[in-house]
Amino acid sequence: MSIDAPTSALSIADLTDVRAREPGRITSAWATRHRRPLVGADGRLLVVAADHPARGALGVRAERMAMASRSDLLARLATAASRPGVDGVLGTPDILDDLLLMGALEDKIVIGSMNRGGLQGAAFELDDRFTAYRAADIAALGLDGGKMLTRIGLEDPGTAATLEASAAAVTALAGHQLMAMVEPFLSVRRDGRITNLLDPDSTIKSIHIASALGAFSAYTWLKLPVVDDLPRVMDSTTLPTLLLGGDPQGDPQDTYASWGRALDLPAVRGLVVGRALLYPPDGDVAAAVDIAAELVHGRQGAAR
Repeated sequence: MSIDAPTSALSIADLTDVRAREPGRITSAWATRHRRPLVGADGRLLVVAADHPARGALGVRAERMAMASRSDLLARLATAASRPGVDGVLGTPDILDDLLLMGALEDKIVIGSMNRGGLQGAAFELDDRFTAYRAADIAALGLDGGKMLTRIGLEDPGTAATLEASAAAVTALAGHQLMAMVEPFLSVRRDGRITNLLDPDSTIKSIHIASALGAFSAYTWLKLPVVDDLPRVMDSTTLPTLLLGGDPQGDPQDTYASWGRALDLPAVRGLVVGRALLYPPDGDVAAAVDIAAELVHGRQGAAR
């Protein structure tokens, strides 16, 4: 793996020692973190995501426990965040607090992942409870927004609570003038597993449902998969949209090409990518991130 993490990064032992001896240092670090505007001159964002582990989703491709090592994950994240053109990180409190102590979040957009209660493989998986950040926490810590997974299972009663909670979070974040990043899917249970429907019509329906959540849409962004017939799909919204990378499969060059085509659509304002950049097949995190940065910001913007 190619690691170009900042030399000032704390070790896992250092992080644990700070948490044991000086937990207040984390709060102080959030208060003094140097922030930046949400979007720059080109209006685009490249955000690296690392909130899968909180749902017990540790697999990448065929490797079931690929994300199990926290030290390895943090090293990959520090490398990604240090690359030119990476605007920020999306994660849960445990990961973001570590990255904060490592100095990796200075001048970065930070999006807090809010609902991680729909554990992968659980009987209650579609009941996506809010178990991490609340809107008030995101505002108090100086984060730049909150992300909510909003899976819509028409045959699962847990969906009603998820929609209600997501709507409340959108409203609360808007009250603080902070981004509400909604990630909607129409989902079904097949052979005991939750499957997200990724056909164009299902994606369009999920967009319309998600777009209407909350009392105020001015701060709502969408996080959507790259699906077939994407121009027609994106014609279903005026909300700024970030495309997700998902679990990388097949040739990475094909993935990069599909991202490049999608980024030409007006509503698409960038990418939120985790495993595809953090765990590329050749192990070169920096190279994978640099390709994504150039796709999002262009050669000049990626080099800034």
